[in-house]
Amino acid sequence: MREIFARPRWNSPIAILLFIAAAKVVLHTLTNSQYGFHRDELATLDDARHLAWGYVAYPPVTPFIGRIALTLFGPSLRGFRFFATVAGGISVVLTGLITKELGGKRLAQVVAAIAVAIAPISLASSRVFQYVAFDFLAWVLVAYAVVRVINSDDPRWWIGMGAAIGFGMLTKYTMIFLVAGIVAGVLLSPMRNQLRNGWVWCGVGVSLLVFLPNFIWQIQHHFISIEFLNNIHARDIRIGRTDGFLIKQIFVGTALFTAPLAIAGLVWLFTSSGKRYRLLAWMFLTPLVLFYFARGRDYYQAAAYPMLLAAGAVRFETTVSRLMPRAAAWAKGITWVGMAANALLGILLLLPVSPVNSAVWSAVGDDFREEIGWPELVQTVGRIRDSLSMEDRSHFAVLAGNYGEAGAINLYGPAYGLHSAISGINSFWARGYGDPPPQTLIVLGLSRTFVDRNFETCIVAGQISNRFGVMNEETSRHKDIFLCRHLRQPWPEFWKGFQYFG
Repeated sequence: MREIFARPRWNSPIAILLFIAAAKVVLHTLTNSQYGFHRDELATLDDARHLAWGYVAYPPVTPFIGRIALTLFGPSLRGFRFFATVAGGISVVLTGLITKELGGKRLAQVVAAIAVAIAPISLASSRVFQYVAFDFLAWVLVAYAVVRVINSDDPRWWIGMGAAIGFGMLTKYTMIFLVAGIVAGVLLSPMRNQLRNGWVWCGVGVSLLVFLPNFIWQIQHHFISIEFLNNIHARDIRIGRTDGFLIKQIFVGTALFTAPLAIAGLVWLFTSSGKRYRLLAWMFLTPLVLFYFARGRDYYQAAAYPMLLAAGAVRFETTVSRLMPRAAAWAKGITWVGMAANALLGILLLLPVSPVNSAVWSAVGDDFREEIGWPELVQTVGRIRDSLSMEDRSHFAVLAGNYGEAGAINLYGPAYGLHSAISGINSFWARGYGDPPPQTLIVLGLSRTFVDRNFETCIVAGQISNRFGVMNEETSRHKDIFLCRHLRQPWPEFWKGFQYFG
């Protein structure tokens, strides 16, 4: 931090890094309220109201930060997403600082910072509030601590590395793959001599201590997150979400014009000039291989790219410095034009700037579609509830099939006099079905076969729609809303078998 105040000039490298990060934060803040909450955000938002040391679908850091956002900004879409955007900005600055530690001067620092700022994973994770943004930050924090351990004579940086790893484990369990890379890199490099250093083991202890509360929570809940992850992983393989892992690396962690930087960085780390920092290469390659054979999703590896982009930027700067002035100018110009093209394309495709149902939506998949229609869904449920007799209302509940529907009811429902939804999915299941158990239920997100099998009477009371006519999961897969009465089996027995993951 002293360096930030030691060079206050507006054109100093740190000032430029801060400007790039601030520009990224402003861009996302201005555009992040275009549509609505994503279904994943609705689940996290609801978990933020039920703070714990663990959740079925993820560790506690993201809901905790969500709670801070709710406290500061209320249920504001732009406010709720603010800290994910800030995490992206911090990652940009840290990447520039990693570049400096690798020997990069201003050009290298700026190139690396911009490359990370416009990376598809960075743009996408900064526009929604999900654990991806904080996981990305955690990997960059660990990489920065690693280069500080290598460069600094202060062994206490092992403590910083341990704290960053602990933070990462409390954010997303895939941090363990980066830890495997660190272990491999230490054993395969002269850094294995540091295993005799007590500070190394202090860092290990700190990481375990930070992670301990969530580990205890997992013990108390019979390691339910492992069951969840196995279930979700099997689903991802079944529907093809893990296909094309290697080729998709070009379009997730980097982009078309910045992928050469990452490749150059990896190559440089295996040359004599980059040998000192070869641990970073193993931190990239080990998770890559593990994710590939474990059939992970393409974005799991994305957080490993900033350190390669930093190394590549150093190599680029060194190469440019050896060129004739005219050739150097051309090399810089091509680089800036290429990154500008990447940035414009990324903004168009990955940020919520296009009209609803535009042609861009067809090119980017379903994410934008899952941000549409939640207020209308809750309004429809409210109208159905209002049509009930007072007797039905006294023993009434909303039974939601997925976390988007449950989260939407819990967010928008109070305005319509609706109580919290009940659901069997993920952490919602642990919150139960209420006391006394409901007798009349509005059921959404579940099939006709399910409701007929489990309730004595069920009628279609409404359908899910939205004012834009967007076809998403709600309007295409299970648009019918049922009004059901009298569960066929006792509630405890039904609830015991109703737990599922998604």
